[in-house]
Amino acid sequence: MKKIINNPADVVSEMLSGMTKAYPQILTPIPKTAAVIRSDQASMVNKVGLVSGGGSGHEPAHAGFVGKGMLTGAVCGQIFTSPTPDQIYEVIKAADQGRGVFLVIKNYSGDVMNFEMAKDMAEMDGIKVDSVIVDDDIAVENSMYTQGRRGVAGTILVHKVLGAAAQAGTSLPEISQLAQEILPNIKTVAVALSAATNPETGKPGFELKNDEIEYGVGIHSEPGYRREKIKSSQALVTELVSKIDQEIHFDSQKQYAVLVNGLGATPLMEQYIFSNDLINNLAQKQIRPVWMKVGNYMTSIDMAGISLTVFELQAKQWLEYLNEPVETIGW
Repeated sequence: MKKIINNPADVVSEMLSGMTKAYPQILTPIPKTAAVIRSDQASMVNKVGLVSGGGSGHEPAHAGFVGKGMLTGAVCGQIFTSPTPDQIYEVIKAADQGRGVFLVIKNYSGDVMNFEMAKDMAEMDGIKVDSVIVDDDIAVENSMYTQGRRGVAGTILVHKVLGAAAQAGTSLPEISQLAQEILPNIKTVAVALSAATNPETGKPGFELKNDEIEYGVGIHSEPGYRREKIKSSQALVTELVSKIDQEIHFDSQKQYAVLVNGLGATPLMEQYIFSNDLINNLAQKQIRPVWMKVGNYMTSIDMAGISLTVFELQAKQWLEYLNEPVETIGW
């Protein structure tokens, strides 16, 4: 294992220290936690706080999306491990500016349990808290750490839309309603060429032969739905688009936003080749995405691979929220 680290046990704390020191105008650490809050938190007075988080190893998610127009705060657990309820509770308290806090939770058993416990703790303090559980991964119905579908890169689009709404002064019940409306329209599926290597264990999450790929892997190296020989970019696009088409049924009369997400070790060169093939594939269906983003947003440490997220835009305002400017590290 080759990593630019010191002590493997200190990876998360040193990473957060580096982030907050490099971007003090955006991020402020919350003392005695592995969590961060917006440095311009004063601008969120009388606005709903938006909080997310989860295990580390998915950078820039989630701390990289804290800032004006997106998250108010984020909490970072150990690598691929849910943050504890008390740390989540501290972020909720820091994010509350009088109008409540909304939690964006990825559908993993530990995250759901710990965020719900923190929510209960905050409500006992009189803080209004609501939440949504993101389950955008269509690859498998149940996985190693979930009941139901996993929460993956589509979570970032939830951050973006709800963050814009919160910045505009939308109320907590309205943000909750918006979350329930957008979530069924966000679908993601991935393909991996190699697994992530956890610096705390020094071992990859799974083994693939040099000429193998796996469709539908999760962001913690959970298994997918099929292994086969490496294919061309065009063939990978065909597989992932077909999988998503089974869910959303592409329609040339509808509008779509698309996120092409690198999983950590995939060069942008390859991501743009994939994107070129994707746009050509969709054009054959008379579909041109009205919004698109390409890059590393929800990674899995050093996993080689790519995920495709399609968001069916059923309201004009959803697109407007996606286009709102932000001030974060990762967007």
